[in-house]
Amino acid sequence: MEVLVVYKSKSGFTKKYANWIAEELFADVYEVSKVTPKMLKKYDTLIYGGGIYAASINGLDVVKRNMNILNGKNIVVFATGVSPPREEVVEDVKNKNFSHEEQKNIEFFYFRGGFDYDKLNFLDKFIMTLMKWSLKRKKSRTSDEEGMLAAYESPVDFTKKSNVDKLTEFVKEKCH
Repeated sequence: MEVLVVYKSKSGFTKKYANWIAEELFADVYEVSKVTPKMLKKYDTLIYGGGIYAASINGLDVVKRNMNILNGKNIVVFATGVSPPREEVVEDVKNKNFSHEEQKNIEFFYFRGGFDYDKLNFLDKFIMTLMKWSLKRKKSRTSDEEGMLAAYESPVDFTKKSNVDKLTEFVKEKCH
């Protein structure tokens, strides 16, 4: 079984998970900008990971625009976000990023990542500052929103290597 792990990571959390997955599966791992359609052809299984930004999985278009090449291959996607991995969060991410038909062909996993404002680029900092102001103006905030506000002041990292176990077990069992 030839496995390729591809990722797009803005602040390092997705990259950390991608490397843990590749290590566990003895897979090749590349940042998405290094991957070509020709490369995709030689693998049996593609695992793609991206952080969640504005409810979208960052860089997922590389999977979607290459579905013709990936037809008949095992496709696994994981997303990382700062929200706890509650069922409604996972379902929301899945439904916002994949059509019903795509969900039949793509196995999806969600991992809790983290947030480090200082690692963001200028545009992302601007967008996140707007979000911060919006959260601060709310009269009533959820515990997740309170946690997000606190993370602006002190970075948070919820990554754990054991989080990838279900994904790697799935690949080992189902993708041979």
